[in-house]
Amino acid sequence: MTETDIRNGAIGGQLGAAVPRGTTFHGGDPDTVAADTICHDTPTHCQARTRLYRDGRLVEQGFAIEKISDHLSDSGATVWLDLRSPDEKDLSVLQEEFGLHPLAIEDALVNRERPKIDRYRTHLFLTAYSARLDVRTGELATSELAAFILPRALITIRKDDGLDIGKVVDHWDATSDLAAHGVGYLAHGLLDFIVDGHFETVQSLDDAVEGLEDDLFAPTSLKDLHVQRRSFELRKSLVLLRRVVLPMREVLNTLMRRDLRHVNDELMPYYQDVYDHTLRAAEWTESLRDLVTTILETNLTIQSNRLNVITKKVTSWAAIIAVPTFITGFYGMNVPYPGFSNHVGFIVAALIMVVSGAGLYWLFRRNDWL
Repeated sequence: MTETDIRNGAIGGQLGAAVPRGTTFHGGDPDTVAADTICHDTPTHCQARTRLYRDGRLVEQGFAIEKISDHLSDSGATVWLDLRSPDEKDLSVLQEEFGLHPLAIEDALVNRERPKIDRYRTHLFLTAYSARLDVRTGELATSELAAFILPRALITIRKDDGLDIGKVVDHWDATSDLAAHGVGYLAHGLLDFIVDGHFETVQSLDDAVEGLEDDLFAPTSLKDLHVQRRSFELRKSLVLLRRVVLPMREVLNTLMRRDLRHVNDELMPYYQDVYDHTLRAAEWTESLRDLVTTILETNLTIQSNRLNVITKKVTSWAAIIAVPTFITGFYGMNVPYPGFSNHVGFIVAALIMVVSGAGLYWLFRRNDWL
């Protein structure tokens, strides 16, 4: 398999092509977010960020990647390394430095892998997606993240600039009282930020669906087209979000296994809270998908009912017009009839047309056809 095949997502399920971004989902500059952590001395061709925690305290950041091995020789140290859009050569440096499994390295290179967690002898490999809804278009944007979870190091691989790594760092700083729990603390902060993003996206989709419900009974035909288009856009986004959210249950379940020893008893309630948010987001996504389907079906029913009303009105007017047409045709025969060539015949014909037309109009109005 060539590097091009790998970068184009030749393996695994496709979750949509990654697109270049000028800003993160939160509007930050991907070149400068978490500026203090940016490593200026790195053997990789991509931008790197580093942090060092020792005995539960942040002691250094932005240090050279070559120093990671020295730091990990300290049993009280925990290291975070982030690589932005690395290539195969960049990841080979990690493979040699940390003894990462070749299959995990290959998965880290593949674009649009499904969310999952794989277990290897010395580490775990995680794939997850952050998500953000474009409220104006109804399109869901996703940003893929891969992570290697080692006993005393977390390595994150960002394949595009959607996920705001600066916000992740801020989340870690806001919960620094948990830093003594090492890699479990870093993994929790990362997953909590991603799942909170899923929850915010579902909330945005819920608001969009509510707006769609308000448009459902609008009288104009242009609204019908808008409801159909918007419904399909939201349903497509919900299907994609479901593929991103549902596998996170398996990811968190695996991380919380006691035999892996990445999550201790003190951290377990925090992971359980993230797991609960994942369940709620998944259930909310399912209910919204059903609701959008119901809106589509209701819109089609409304259009059918509206067409029936129009058909009744057209048919009623056609019946009213048909009576004068019949009478004028009858009196237009080229044979003598009572009142032929006499004003009385004209008056009688006119009266019959007016009375019959008025009678049909009254009948149709009474039966709510007009």
